[in-house]
Amino acid sequence: MKRLIAACLALGLIASAAAEEAITLRSTEMKAKPYSDAQTLLTLPERSKVEVLQRRASWTQVKSGQTSGWVKMLSLQLVRGTTQRRADNGLRSLFNVAQTGRGGGTVTTGVRGLSEEDLKHAKPNPQELEEAQGYAATRAEAKRFAMAGKLKAQQVDYLPGGER
Repeated sequence: MKRLIAACLALGLIASAAAEEAITLRSTEMKAKPYSDAQTLLTLPERSKVEVLQRRASWTQVKSGQTSGWVKMLSLQLVRGTTQRRADNGLRSLFNVAQTGRGGGTVTTGVRGLSEEDLKHAKPNPQELEEAQGYAATRAEAKRFAMAGKLKAQQVDYLPGGER
């Protein structure tokens, strides 16, 4: 039993110490700070491998070669096979199993939101808006995507009080 516990602890340490890897989905700027108007350190080409260091709102701190900086979260895709647990939660999850009898893990997608300070210092950026609109799929592209995935149209009613 002691060996089993020691093995579990060792595996937890190894998994939590491993770094996440990601690739850039498109050419993307690496910024000095997690802000759109921060100094651009370099431009990472599409399909560049990076090491994920941490996340903050819609930004991810990454390291490429000797340079570390911030890129937009949606510009990255995690590489399968790399750990998705960081050192700050690997052992905690292991002990959570012992305390609660379950892993306590959840999967979420999205952004935590804007801080009060972000809202105070927000400025319109027409160039970013135009760039974001460029990522929208056309009706024809969406239809091709749905057909390729063999998706079928479904009618979804509005929630009460949500009619337009």
